[in-house]
Amino acid sequence: MQIPHKPPFNRGYTPLSPRSGATADMLMDFGVIKLLPGDTYRSNSPTDERVWLLSQGSAKISWEGGEKEISRPNLFDYSPWCLSVPGKNEVTITAGKEGAEFYYTATDNPRPIKAKLYTPEECKSEFRGEGTMRETSTRVVRTVFDDTNRPESNLVIGEVIGVPGKWSSYPPHHHPQPEIYHYRFLPSQGFGLTAIGDTPYIIKDKDTILIREGEVHPQVTAPGYAMWYLWVIRHIDGAHYGPATKTPIFIEEHKWVQGPEDKIWQPKK
Repeated sequence: MQIPHKPPFNRGYTPLSPRSGATADMLMDFGVIKLLPGDTYRSNSPTDERVWLLSQGSAKISWEGGEKEISRPNLFDYSPWCLSVPGKNEVTITAGKEGAEFYYTATDNPRPIKAKLYTPEECKSEFRGEGTMRETSTRVVRTVFDDTNRPESNLVIGEVIGVPGKWSSYPPHHHPQPEIYHYRFLPSQGFGLTAIGDTPYIIKDKDTILIREGEVHPQVTAPGYAMWYLWVIRHIDGAHYGPATKTPIFIEEHKWVQGPEDKIWQPKK
């Protein structure tokens, strides 16, 4: 399912995938918070685990247990700051002189978890895909947290930057857990392509894609354009996403591309 968003985001909170109506089966609220310089935003919830990832700008962020001034010039060249808190933990964000933009995710989680602010150093870039598939699926991956460093969470969150003209989320794979992708492009008029199951989509700046149980989701970036996307996965009861449940599941007929490169056809010069 594609959720296009062409205009600039409005001031305040813009819900993109609420935990109700047609998107209730995603099991999480997802949206963007746009703050002008000096704006203050507050959040509290009795039961929800909540996550704020700074996409750009500067802000002072406070929570029960800490406070920090954070900044991020842009989301392509700089790794993120990301705050994760449990229910009953009040969060206050005051935008700095540049204003600030955050991506917000919330889901129910009755387990006790500690509030944690992830730094850019903890979310450092990892270049994946080198030496495989004749470099056609090289990309930057920044995993903020997953089962390895936050097993008590009901979420997995990270970023990927698709290199111009190359594939990501490849080989094609699927998993039973719901997942959200949200995209930005550099330059902003760029585009990419994805196939969710058997349905193709043209992806543009600020679009959101909802991936449901079992849907395969490979994607490719148009030449000349970098494609950043935020990915958020919601664990499901009895099946956390990750090695313990052998997810993701790669499509068997395409797994061979990860093998010796000399099996991949090349044109003769």
